[in-house]
Amino acid sequence: MRLTRQTNYAIRILMYCASNGGQLSRIKDIAAAYSASELFLFKILQPLVEARMIETVRGRNGGVRLARPASAINLRNVVEVTEENFALAECFETGAVDCPLVNSCELNSALREALNAFLGALGHYTIEDLLGNKAFMRRRLGLMEPMQGLAAAS
Repeated sequence: MRLTRQTNYAIRILMYCASNGGQLSRIKDIAAAYSASELFLFKILQPLVEARMIETVRGRNGGVRLARPASAINLRNVVEVTEENFALAECFETGAVDCPLVNSCELNSALREALNAFLGALGHYTIEDLLGNKAFMRRRLGLMEPMQGLAAAS
């Protein structure tokens, strides 16, 4: 199974926001950190907002942040929200299938088992699990260290 660029960047957006410690993140900054198009990232935000993984704050000082803790967002949920199609073979799809064996071979069952194992494994990992050394992640993403006064007030 190969994940789309949309899923890859959705996970990156979530990791960036998680690394930013609850502060608002601007799409411009996320795009710069990953050398990605702002327009592309804006398109990815919509399903993440609808799934209540990201929340947006409008206005001059607006931005995005996680809508729930990084430990409560698992990779399976992200993949299911961002991937359009899980058809690993033609026989997964509904409609016209050219294979004369479609109702008599076990390929569909084998692929469905593999897909369920893949999604099951992703369900064991959260965005929090991907962060590793948070200080290192923050530096690599170009995030400034949180101000001491803000950290104490939180």
